[in-house]
Amino acid sequence: MSIGLQSHIWENNTKSILLLAVYPFLILGIVWLCIFSIGQAEPGMIPVSYTYEGPPDSPMGFANMVIANYWPVIVAGVAIWFAFAWFFHTKMIRGLAHSHPVTRKEEPELYNLLENLCISVGMTTPRLEIIESHARNAFASGVDEKSYCVTVTRGLMQSLTRDELEAVLAHELMHIRNRDVRLLIVTIIFTGMIGFAAQLVWSHVRYMLWVPRRSGDGKRGNAAGLFLMIAVILWIGYFVTLFTRFALSRKREYMADAGAVQMTKKPEAMMGALLRISGMDKVPAMPGDVQMMCIENSAPFLGLFSTHPPIEKRIQAISQTTNTPVPDIKPKIRAGGAERFQTPSHAGREVWLPRTRFHRNVKKVWQ
Repeated sequence: MSIGLQSHIWENNTKSILLLAVYPFLILGIVWLCIFSIGQAEPGMIPVSYTYEGPPDSPMGFANMVIANYWPVIVAGVAIWFAFAWFFHTKMIRGLAHSHPVTRKEEPELYNLLENLCISVGMTTPRLEIIESHARNAFASGVDEKSYCVTVTRGLMQSLTRDELEAVLAHELMHIRNRDVRLLIVTIIFTGMIGFAAQLVWSHVRYMLWVPRRSGDGKRGNAAGLFLMIAVILWIGYFVTLFTRFALSRKREYMADAGAVQMTKKPEAMMGALLRISGMDKVPAMPGDVQMMCIENSAPFLGLFSTHPPIEKRIQAISQTTNTPVPDIKPKIRAGGAERFQTPSHAGREVWLPRTRFHRNVKKVWQ
């Protein structure tokens, strides 16, 4: 287990470095394709005199010239974006997940569970945040000890027993120890940049195609076609990065499950937590980039982009490895049960979630 874990950590660190090295070249390639497309669609836009390698007035030659002369600027732009995302990714993730930080005073029992687990393995206690959602999920984020954070949903806290919640927290701590979190943050940061550019260009395409034309504005259709071509190229680049992200090893979840069992010594709690989370993991308004960081992501695209192994297989792996029967989870647990995890503001009563534009008013019962 120790040898396998160290190999997994080494693999994650290596992939992080390789991704950081590959992304500038990927963006240079996307810029080259955009410039080449502009030259193909609007040949008149290519200057007559410039230094290039290729046929006269060649779109390929013009694209080569631009990349040859301006690649330091493009690489510097990538470096600036990465530096910005590195220092401000915490606020970016918080905004995307709609979470808020909590202190020991606000959630003493939850905080104590996390702190005790960290003390047991000798690691610094990460920050703790909560998403006010009925969904049942959790994720870890951050790139170093100062930014590591564990985020859980209110629905998870209300639906799991104390031992099960402890197992989920241990699972997320293992993602931090295994460097899974750092690798995911690296991929999300750069993919987000390409996706943002694609959405920006696509918004211009929709404006040019759908807004009524002014009289004499005969170039709008050509411009829309040009922007559409650029948007397609950017989305191709975006999907290339998606393939890179989804090629990340799914064994990270098996490793985190195994590590959580080893940390808590309670395999039935880890299996019970996965059973309760199954089918209830989708957090309203949470982007797919953040959802793929969670303990469960049940919304893959055609099965090709699955970021997590099926929960059934994860439970089966825990059961077979530890020789522990799969627990019989009851559909409902009495609110006053002694093993139910209690929170100061929601213990022992039903909860109404606020109405938002993403989901209806939902009445929660202990489940």
